[in-house]
Amino acid sequence: MIDQRFTEIEAQLTNLQLVPVVSLPSVDAGLRLAEILIRCGLPVAEITFRTPCAADAIIAMRKEFDELLVLAGTVLTIDQVNIAHDVGAQCIVIPGFHEGVVDYCLARNIMVCPGAATPTEVLKCLTKGLQNVKFFPAEVAGGVGMLKAMAAVFSDTQFMPTGGISPDNLGDYLALDSVFCCGGSWLAPEALMKEGNWSEIEARVSSAVALLK
Repeated sequence: MIDQRFTEIEAQLTNLQLVPVVSLPSVDAGLRLAEILIRCGLPVAEITFRTPCAADAIIAMRKEFDELLVLAGTVLTIDQVNIAHDVGAQCIVIPGFHEGVVDYCLARNIMVCPGAATPTEVLKCLTKGLQNVKFFPAEVAGGVGMLKAMAAVFSDTQFMPTGGISPDNLGDYLALDSVFCCGGSWLAPEALMKEGNWSEIEARVSSAVALLK
């Protein structure tokens, strides 16, 4: 039976359409970014476990901003699942299909969105009862054309394309019935956060939100 919390999160992601995928250089950067996302009307972020401060940032962001939907991304191990879940991440996002991590999440009623780039990987997700899949790396793996081909076979699967998504192709992905939202790393690159170029980040987020409308 699908947990009601998962259904609500899926509905939020579908409504928001776009998830900023970010590698935070510091906890303060996470808080600053959260303020911008909420102010611009995009209260969601996938915090990748590519930087040491990811867990602490999720704690701070969840504590400070109740309205922010926080996903943990680039989760590669069961230990990282435990850390992400303990600090309040509302969904675990895996870049590929890791059966051990998927089984662990399902056994503990933790929402998980595994990655898939091929029909074989999508089938593996379906055998676990998972219909929401991260299509990664989207552009390199065939982009919109690949998704159209897979949607013709996997009619019940909903994809979150991530990797190579930009303002130029975002609309093409979101136009597909098989796409419930997209992940975007162009919105708040780690380099811009390190520079403190928050005006550019806010401009990117605002522009993206306008594009979605």
